[in-house]
Amino acid sequence: MPTTTGRGRRKTGPSIEDVARLAGVSAQTVSRVSTGAEPVREETRTRVLAAMDQLGYSPNRAARALRNGSFGTIGLLAYRFERTGEALTTEAVVQAAEAEDYSVTLLSVRQPVADQWEHAAHRLSHQAVDALVIIRAEQATPESLALPAGMAVAVSDSRLVGHYPSVVADQVQGSMDATRHLLELGHSTVHHIAGPDDSEPALVRSATWQRCLAEAGIRPPELWRGDWTAGSGYEAGLRIAQDPSITAVYCANDEMAFGLMRALYERGRRVPDDVSVIGFDGITLSEFSSPPLTTVRQDFHRVGRELVQLVLDQLRSKERRPQVRVVVPTELIVRGTTAPPP
Repeated sequence: MPTTTGRGRRKTGPSIEDVARLAGVSAQTVSRVSTGAEPVREETRTRVLAAMDQLGYSPNRAARALRNGSFGTIGLLAYRFERTGEALTTEAVVQAAEAEDYSVTLLSVRQPVADQWEHAAHRLSHQAVDALVIIRAEQATPESLALPAGMAVAVSDSRLVGHYPSVVADQVQGSMDATRHLLELGHSTVHHIAGPDDSEPALVRSATWQRCLAEAGIRPPELWRGDWTAGSGYEAGLRIAQDPSITAVYCANDEMAFGLMRALYERGRRVPDDVSVIGFDGITLSEFSSPPLTTVRQDFHRVGRELVQLVLDQLRSKERRPQVRVVVPTELIVRGTTAPPP
């Protein structure tokens, strides 16, 4: 039954103060959890969400959305926003959203495990967002990330591609261009520092590298496994430098290539005189390494723009077409780190 306030106004549902009392926190904390604008301790967040569920509370912005038809906000979900690809894509998503008069709320996953994605989906049900963009949700599956029904969603480079409209860089063409470039220079084989084995882009790049070598009649050598960081490239590089037969290395990203080049330099192996090195991503720093890095450039900014366009198209048309897949071309940029073998 509806109640009335002290001044006679009708109160038709629980207030933010009701949630705060039940959760044992301040109203400001409840607001922070509702908007996701500021960090809240995980224990506190869980308590507040449980109180919201128990009381059936909806944030005020949800009420405004019922009146106006839109929150004017796009959620952006990812694991590790600080990584280069995620950071560049996020920048593009924010810019594209602002151009359409939308704001962006960041939703992060702290650990790349299934229950964390489930928790992210639960948090999302309390966020005042119209649509969701997911970038590099590498461990998430449609089962572990049960999203609110009818939500406009677009994904990039994850296991969710095919289940939601998606935007992907042409990982296959990029890896083919990198591997074939080194073979065409005359190298008898190409070695590979791969990304982590739980990453879809890393798996596509390594599988394409193996296939290119096999098609050329070359048995692929054992790969080295990195974690996208320059440090992992450096560790692999220390071992690579000990083998004088290695003359060409394709790295799954530019940062691992930088680490490899430092290890080769410290061990007296010259790039590209002794070892040719090629990266992937085409980040700005690749142009300013010494020598400048040959790399496969992927257009992170276009990926971000296309993701925003996909969710806006869904919001405007009210249609969900999971089969939509936008492929963004890559480009081989030949610079100073690749040359014919010694």
